[in-house]
Parts: sequence; structure tokens; C-alpha cells
Amino acid sequence: MDLGQVLSQGGKIYFIGIKGTGMCALAELLCLGGAAVSGSDCADVFYTDEILKDLEIPYYETFQRAHVPPDAAVVIHSAAYAPETNPEMAEAQRLGLPLVKYADALGAYSALFDSAGIAGVHGKTTTTAMAGVLFQALALPAQVLAGSAVEAFGGRSTLSLGDTYFAAETCEYRRHFLAFHPQRVVLTSVESDHQDYFPRYEDIRDAFLEYVLKLPPGGELVYCADDRGAGEVVELASRRRGDIAVIPYGFSAPGDYRVVDYEVRDERIHFNLAGRRGAGGPGPFKLRVPGRHCALDAAAALALAGVLIKKERGVNLLDSAGLLKEAIRALEGFTGSRRRSEIIGEAGGVLFMDDYGHHPTAIKATLQGLREFYPQRRLVVSFMSHTYSRTAALLEEFAASLLPADVVFLHKIYASAREHYTGGVNGRTLYEKTAEVFAASGSAGRVFYTEEPEDAAGELRGLLRAGDLFITLGAGDNWRLGKKLLKGRALPGGIPVGGGL
Repeated sequence: MDLGQVLSQGGKIYFIGIKGTGMCALAELLCLGGAAVSGSDCADVFYTDEILKDLEIPYYETFQRAHVPPDAAVVIHSAAYAPETNPEMAEAQRLGLPLVKYADALGAYSALFDSAGIAGVHGKTTTTAMAGVLFQALALPAQVLAGSAVEAFGGRSTLSLGDTYFAAETCEYRRHFLAFHPQRVVLTSVESDHQDYFPRYEDIRDAFLEYVLKLPPGGELVYCADDRGAGEVVELASRRRGDIAVIPYGFSAPGDYRVVDYEVRDERIHFNLAGRRGAGGPGPFKLRVPGRHCALDAAAALALAGVLIKKERGVNLLDSAGLLKEAIRALEGFTGSRRRSEIIGEAGGVLFMDDYGHHPTAIKATLQGLREFYPQRRLVVSFMSHTYSRTAALLEEFAASLLPADVVFLHKIYASAREHYTGGVNGRTLYEKTAEVFAASGSAGRVFYTEEPEDAAGELRGLLRAGDLFITLGAGDNWRLGKKLLKGRALPGGIPVGGGL
């Protein structure tokens, strides 16, 4: 079976696990391409329910054998399910239907376009989202698939502007990105993560190297020169493939995409790129999202857009005042994506935010960015670590990453379905290590622990005061705590102002 041909023919396609961010996004793109899409998932409500209903894509909220269309051209399933435990997958096998996992379907779809894979341990979602707003502003005929809902995409994870180019966030876990067919790769960062699958740093590094080496002759590699792991992957790739065109970006990068003149004022990041020739033309780039890492993501997105503009129109993006004006406007209008420094509300003078950061590097960058962006606000954090293996492997790094916060609440580890607790490191272990690190830094007494995140609500009601920034961090479900506190504070006679440390 030629899966790419099947996906391009607009036949009947069934999705098992259709509410997942990536699954829903691919379903949307296939639906827009003329396919008859349907699917199934659990009854829990996700933000993707509204998207599926808007698209009039029918889906079941149970898994039953009778749901599977016997004439489906292909059945696409989430990696979370297996035939041994999911009756619909078992039925698809019994019917002899082509059964493929999401990563393979995305890979086959990418082969239909001139595709760019955006990869990295950190930054790939924001980079993909920024690339999308730039493509839209620059009228590039592209489709974009991000790993989270993006406000600029109408609250969806996809953007459809044409059928020449495709840019997608691609995932390193279990080497899923090796199914993708990139003509170019954007590499944001490489470091140890997913320790259940990549126990050593060299394991995850080599996976990224294998991905980069999938580039065709003359393929382009945009990479962050500030990131040690990305630099190592580029060095190893260049030894084996001198034909790959390397385009660095970052504060230390040589060439056009070196970030210069960086400053934060008036709750905006201001920066420029070294490749901007001459003193005239539009002003600096501006971002409304906090952190030096967001300036790096913007530089990566600009580099990718520059490559495509050069190919599409033969013009250098950084030499064109007209194109730069549009790019500057698009980036300043960018307000982020779901669970990436997402402002969920403000009440009683407290700003409430939520962020998906679940690796020490991302946590530290996020908190430092918020400290820089909101210097007058006290930073109060709820963090819920994700996976026992990651927490155990990076225990000290997690504790140190929280130091930019004024007050920290820690909770149990949000377990992954792919692992089970064996009696080692747990949430209280992380709390004890974090309290130790804070005490050594002269900040004793600012670290607290509740097993369940929402059990911290009572103490936080008395602690939060006007002018604070409260953020829930992590890949767990402690975001519910922020929603609960925001709702309570917004009610008349709700959470009292004042108190605290």
C-alpha cells in the first residue's frame, strides 16, 4: 500500500484516538483535502472536541468493534493504543484494513509536500507556531501542523494556506520523527530526555542525528548555535554529509540569523538580526511572549521563512523592507499557544498563567523569562513533575530550575502510562531536594508540598496577593489548581487579597 497515495485520494479514513492534538490536526488537514474522516476516542472533553464539531467530523466516545467502517481506506491510531487492549484496532486487523500509527501517517502526508520538520527537546511548538504566523503574513503557500492549539490559528493546531510547503512539529520520542520526509529540518535543542526510551544522552543525540541525515542532497538544516547538543548533532552530521546546507541562528550564531540588540521593556522583547543590512527600514522585531528562548524560537522561524521566501520568490527576506514590515507585524501580534506561558486570566490583581514546561531547561528558561518580563511581580509556582524516570534522572536539575521563583508548591509525580512507580524517587523526594537547594541559596521556607495539586488551594488563598504572578508548570493536571484559584478570586467575596510570606 502506498500510504501517501491513499491519504491524497480523499477516501474514507478512520481515526482511533481522534481527540489527541496531533490526531485531530491531521484529521483536519485530511478533511480539508477532501477525505471522509471519522473516528473515536474516550468521553473526556478536550479542546479538540469543539474543533471536530466545527469541522462536522463525526466521532464516537467509546471504543467498539462495530464503529470501524469496513470499507475504510486506512485506519490511523494513536500510539497510546494497541490491538491487545483496543477493540477497534483488533477489529481493523480482523477486517484486513491498513492500520497505521499517527507518526507513520504524518510521515506519509509529509511526503506529499516540500516539507520542513521542526524538532528539538524544547521550543518546537512555539517555533512551529511562529513559523505559521510568518507564513501567513508573507503569503507562503504552506500548511502548518503544531503540537498545541495556537490562538493565531483560530485556536487550532493547523493552518492551511496552500499546498506547496508543509511545516510540522515532529517528535523524537520512540524515534517517531524518523517517519517524516523532510526537505529541511529546524533543530532547536538536543539534551537528555525521555529516559525511559533514551537512557543515555548519546541515545537521544544519535536519534536526532539519524533524523538530520534523512535530509536529501542539498537539504537545509536550520539549527540553534547556542544549544550544545544541537551543535554536536550538526558537527557529526557535517562530517558525514558535506552537502547539507547549514543555517545557524542564536545569540552566538555566525551569519544573518545572529540575535543582536536584545532587550526587554514595556512587556515586550525587542531584538534584531545581524543580517538586517543598513540603518533604514522597519524597526526591530518585537514579541509579546516572555523569555530569551522565545527570541531564539522567533529567529528559527524567521530563518525557515527566509529559506522558503528565497526559494519561492528569489528574494532575501532580510533585505526586503516590505517583507520585514509584515514579519515584524506578525511576530508582535503573536500571543503564544496553548499551555506555553498561556495567560488564563487575571483577578484581584493576580495574573494567572499555565505552561507545559516539564524539563529543567524549559522550566528555568520559562521562569527566568517571566522574571525578566514582570520584574515587579512576585512569582508563585505550582510544579508537577512528569514521569518517574525523568524526575529520577534529573532530580538536582529540577530542583535548581525552580530557583527563579519566589514561592514553589510541589506535588506528586504525574505518572505516565508507559511506566510504573517502583519505590524510588517520588514527588516528596523532589520536594526535599528542592527545599535543600532553596535553603542553600538563602531562600528557606518558600517551598511547600501537597500530594494532590488542588489540596494547595487553601494555603494559596491566604498567600496570593495583588501584584503576584501565579503559574502552573508541568505536563500533569495541576493546571486545574490555577483554574480553581482564578475562579475563586474572580467571585465576589472570593480569595482575600493579602497575607502570604
